[in-house]
Amino acid sequence: MKSSRRGEVSPFYVMEVMKAAERRQRTTGDVLHLEVGQPSTAAPRLVRATAQSAIASNRLGYTEATGIPELRDRISVHYKDTYGIAVPTERITITVGASGGFVLATLAAFDAGDRVAITQPGYAAYRNILGALDVTVVPIPVGPDTRFNPTPRLLDAVGPLDGLVVASPANPTGTILRQDEMAALVDYSIARDLRMISDEIYHGITYGVVASTAAAYSNSAVVVQSFSKYYSMTGWRLGWLILPEDLIDPVERLAQNLFISPPTLSQIAAVSAFDCADELDASVARYLTNRDILMSALTKAGIDRLAPAEGAFYVYADVSHLTDDSQELCRIWLDTLGVAATPGIDFDPVDGRKYVRFSYAESTRDITEAAERLIAWAAG
Repeated sequence: MKSSRRGEVSPFYVMEVMKAAERRQRTTGDVLHLEVGQPSTAAPRLVRATAQSAIASNRLGYTEATGIPELRDRISVHYKDTYGIAVPTERITITVGASGGFVLATLAAFDAGDRVAITQPGYAAYRNILGALDVTVVPIPVGPDTRFNPTPRLLDAVGPLDGLVVASPANPTGTILRQDEMAALVDYSIARDLRMISDEIYHGITYGVVASTAAAYSNSAVVVQSFSKYYSMTGWRLGWLILPEDLIDPVERLAQNLFISPPTLSQIAAVSAFDCADELDASVARYLTNRDILMSALTKAGIDRLAPAEGAFYVYADVSHLTDDSQELCRIWLDTLGVAATPGIDFDPVDGRKYVRFSYAESTRDITEAAERLIAWAAG
């Protein structure tokens, strides 16, 4: 019987590593998880308390497809307080995670065959979503010379484009677009009538470098955001979009038909997330400690060509002096050390075989133990 080729997208390799790690966990009980990009902490206490109250008292039926007004209003206030910009509530749509938001933005902004640029390395799911929706993915190879960020010069080299996806802080590299770099990409997109989608889901998790929002420079860009990372709410499956006016109605119609509405309980609880900065910033301080431990250990292990880890909770490491098959290296580390890491092919199907991504979102104890095991392995 017929089946769609859309299901033939590449696997999300980090999930395959996670499955292998869970198998080892069941058999040996000894796995240190540096593969999955999610906080090891639960949602903030106030968020959980708000959810418990809603379960006891709220019907938890459908909401508007664009989300409850209280949450959209609170996000609008967040942009005023954090970035000093006015984002009207009507331009904010609550989504089923950033992934659901990206699907809606892609469907509303692009047609089949449109050429959309995305960095290589870059987040695998975005590349695969674009491909599954018959959008032509145009890879922009980036490396140490541009701090793994796209530039107008690199975009010029790939020919005509209909869209551009940027991420800051980026996954897997942790690099941040400086204010002048973000402004230059926004200006480039406007001048060439490109639709920019800006992935900003790691905002709040930065280390001394300011992460600017595309919404501060353009009303035509789409901003994708999430409660998963800084707000430590991965399983709550909630995100938001900031939309240009011409995409507000199309996204709402698509959301009505594809999702009906975002999770009601998650929306109610998320209103409280913006009042938990002290608890959330304590997690960011832990990430910084973990980052420094891991980067120091990798250098001691002879893995010293690292992308600038300016935000998020990843270290992207060049391991070409050790292997030309990062998937096999990650298998060896998991089997012999109990350290789970993600092969770079998840993020770069061309040169990713020479890179590995480490997540340092777990406890400091686990990151320290993983670091010691990698140093010992390198010493032979």
